[in-house]
Amino acid sequence: MRDRLSCVACVLLFIALMLVSLRYITDFWLLAFFYSLQPHIGAAAIIGSLICLAIRRSTVAWALLAWSMFITGHAFWMKFEFLPPSATVISEKATRFRLLSFNVLGDNFTNADRIVETIRMSGADVAYAMEAGPLGDRLDQLKDIYPYHIGCGAMVEFCDLLILSKYPIEQPRFFSLSELRANRFAIAGIRIGGQLVNFSAIHVTKPYFDDYHTLELIRAGAYMRQRPGPKILAGDFNSDSIAPDMQRFLRHYKMHTAGFEPATWPIEAGPFGVPIDHIFVTGDIKAVGLHRLPDSEGSNHFGLIADLAIEPASN
Repeated sequence: MRDRLSCVACVLLFIALMLVSLRYITDFWLLAFFYSLQPHIGAAAIIGSLICLAIRRSTVAWALLAWSMFITGHAFWMKFEFLPPSATVISEKATRFRLLSFNVLGDNFTNADRIVETIRMSGADVAYAMEAGPLGDRLDQLKDIYPYHIGCGAMVEFCDLLILSKYPIEQPRFFSLSELRANRFAIAGIRIGGQLVNFSAIHVTKPYFDDYHTLELIRAGAYMRQRPGPKILAGDFNSDSIAPDMQRFLRHYKMHTAGFEPATWPIEAGPFGVPIDHIFVTGDIKAVGLHRLPDSEGSNHFGLIADLAIEPASN
């Protein structure tokens, strides 16, 4: 009986670890969801391997434990790879600013007033809202703090992707990254400390819809490349930054996170969820801190707030 239990457990662990390990061989879209769950699957596999060893000590169980530890360790190593430089120094002349990014959930109308209050009290200089339908008829309540916006009647009629700003917006553009969803990528030039910073907001298709997730990242990068200067990209990516296509994107455009990323989905999992919402910056933007909103306000995502800084332009 012990042998059978050990055999069944080892087979299940092998299948789980193989699914995650395929990332080292192929970036097949059907497995993309498992790639974002690598830390979770790895940690669960470590526990499972220890249970297998408790049932029956075998070479296979020891091998699975070693494999599980590698998978888990590499997942966290990949997360640390894209953290802001540890030696970052911010001078007194730097201009500090704050960005809010929040998928408010498209049918979350009952909590619209709470969401408005959260945005108002966030202290953000620029705020992004994905699935912003609940805010469509409440923009007047935000005008005193955010007199400038694009989306929800400004440039595009449909209220989905919304950028709010305390400062004038220059050269705003909306783009459709695929035929699945329209106008889910926007770029707004906003001057911070006298410098034009390219604020980009994005809502990427879920990674298990064919290759759309990868293609949309490629197209977003191509649009961003057309704008010189400091860049910030934030929004709902529906994928962890350790996914292969996300890693390629960050390396290619030399971007990093605004800090160690908290889990944002699903809200029921709390700190044990998956960070699928991100705030990425280029090297000329300095990250001060990143934290999660304490309340989801009825959304299925937690919002993010990043405190950032930019040094004066060198003459």
